[in-house]
Amino acid sequence: MSLLIISLSGIAGLVIGIVAMMAYSKAGLNKNQQDAERILKEAEIEAQSRIKQAVLDGKTQAHELRVEAEKDIKERKQEVNNLENKLLRREDNLNFRDTALGQKERQINEKMQKVTDKLSTLDEKEKVLQEQIDKQIVVLEDVAKMSSQDAKEELFAVVEKQMEQEKYAYIKDKEEEAKETANRKAQEILAMAIERMSQQETQERTVSVVTLPSEEMKGRIIGREGRNIRAFEQATGVELNIDDTPDVITITCFNPVRREVARLALEHLIRDGRIQPGRIEDVVKKYQKEIDQEIVKTGEEAIFKMGIGRIDRDIIKLIGTLKYRYSYGQNALQHSMEVAYLAGAMAAELGLNQQIAKRAGLLHDIGKALNIEHDGSHTELGYKFCKKHGEKEIVLNAIQSHHGEVEARFLTSHLVIAADTISAARPGARKESAQAYIDRLENLEKISKKHKGVKNAYAIQAGREIRVMVNPTEVDDIACTKLARDIRDQIESELTYPGQIKVNVIREVRAQELAR
Repeated sequence: MSLLIISLSGIAGLVIGIVAMMAYSKAGLNKNQQDAERILKEAEIEAQSRIKQAVLDGKTQAHELRVEAEKDIKERKQEVNNLENKLLRREDNLNFRDTALGQKERQINEKMQKVTDKLSTLDEKEKVLQEQIDKQIVVLEDVAKMSSQDAKEELFAVVEKQMEQEKYAYIKDKEEEAKETANRKAQEILAMAIERMSQQETQERTVSVVTLPSEEMKGRIIGREGRNIRAFEQATGVELNIDDTPDVITITCFNPVRREVARLALEHLIRDGRIQPGRIEDVVKKYQKEIDQEIVKTGEEAIFKMGIGRIDRDIIKLIGTLKYRYSYGQNALQHSMEVAYLAGAMAAELGLNQQIAKRAGLLHDIGKALNIEHDGSHTELGYKFCKKHGEKEIVLNAIQSHHGEVEARFLTSHLVIAADTISAARPGARKESAQAYIDRLENLEKISKKHKGVKNAYAIQAGREIRVMVNPTEVDDIACTKLARDIRDQIESELTYPGQIKVNVIREVRAQELAR
C-alpha cells in the first residue's frame, strides 16, 4: 500500500511540475499572474483529491486481499485437519489388524505344535504297526509255504492276465465304436457315389471266335500248303486254331489289340472270298489303321465323359487300348471309368478336387495297357509312363498305391483304392477260373486252422467269408477278438483276392443232459 501512495505522490508531483512549467511559460509570455496562481491552486486541489482517492482505493484493495488470504488459510487448515483425522483412523485400523494378526499367529503356533505332537504319535504307531505286519508276514509265509517274493510274482501274474483281458476288451470297444462311426459315414458317401453310376455285366475275353459260313472255308483259309494261314499269322501276330469244331475258327493271342485286328480282318476276308497272301496283308493293314483310329477315338470319348480336361495324346492312346484289355473277365476301360465316377463322387462329398479324383481313377490301371508288351507290374509301368508325360504327384501316387505296394500319401489315393475295390467286387464285375477259386477257398481254411484253439474253419459266401469255430475251453471271449485280427492279418499278407474277406470267429458252449 505504501508503494501505491508513493506512486500516486510521484504522479501528483509530476502533474504539479507540468502545471508550474505551464504557468511559468505563460508568465514568460506575459500572462496574468493571477491566472497562474489560480491554475496552480486548482491543480494543487485536484492533486490532493486524487491522492485521497488513491489512498482510499489502496485501503479497499488491501482489505479484500486480507479477507481472501484469511479464507484460504482457513480452508487449508480444514484440509490439514481432515488429513490428520484420516491418518488417525488408519492408524487405529492398523493397530487393530496388528492385534488380530498377533492372535492368529499365536493360534497357528498352537496348531502347529499339536500337529507336530500328532506326527510324533503317528510315527510311533507306524513303527509299532510295521513290526506287527512283519511278524504277520512271517506267520503267513509259514502257513502258505511261500515267500513274499513268490506271492508278489503270482499276484503280478494274475494282475497282468486281468489287464490283458481288459486291454483287449478296451481295444474291442474302441474298434467297434470307430467302425460304427466310419461305416455310417462311409455308407453315406458310397451310397451317393454308387447311385450315380450304372452297373453292367461283363464277360471274360481270352480268345476270339469267328463263325464260318461252311466247312469249306477252313480249307481256303489254310490255303495251298498252308500259305494263307502262315501269311495271316505273320501279318497279325496271332495264332489260328482250326480244329474239328464245325464252322468255327478260334483266334488266340496275348495281345488283345492284335487279336481284334485279326478277327476283323478274317471276317472281312471271309465275306470278300478273296483269300491270298497279298490280299491278307492289305486287309490287315486296313483294319490295323481302323483299330488305331478307334483306340484314339475311344480314349478321347472316355476323357470327354469324365470331364478331366486336357491330357497327353500318348496317354489317350493307352486309355483307348484299355477297351481291348480284360482282367478277371472285367473290361479294363469300363472298370477305370467306374473307378473315376466313384472317386469323383466321393471327392465331391468330401469337398476335395473332383476333377483330380476322376483323373486319378481313370489312370490308375493305365499300366495294364503297357504290360501287354512290357515286363513289370501294371502299377509301376503306369506310374513311370504318367510321370514321363507330366502327370501331377497326387495322380502318380494314386496309380502307384492302389494295390498297397506304396503308401497312399493323399486322401485322393485312398478314394481311388476304395473305388477300385467297389468296382472290382460288385456282383458280376469279375470272375476267375474254377481252379483259382478252389485254391483260394482251401488256403483260407488252411490259414484259419493253423491257429491254436481253432476246432474247424469253413470258407463260405464264395470265399468272401471265413467262419472259424473255436474250442470254448481253450479260447475265451476276449481271445476271440485277437484271433480274428491275427487271421485277418495273415490273409492280407499271404493271399491275393478280389474285394474283401470277412473273418467270423464263433465261440459256442453247449450243455446237454438226458432225462430218463
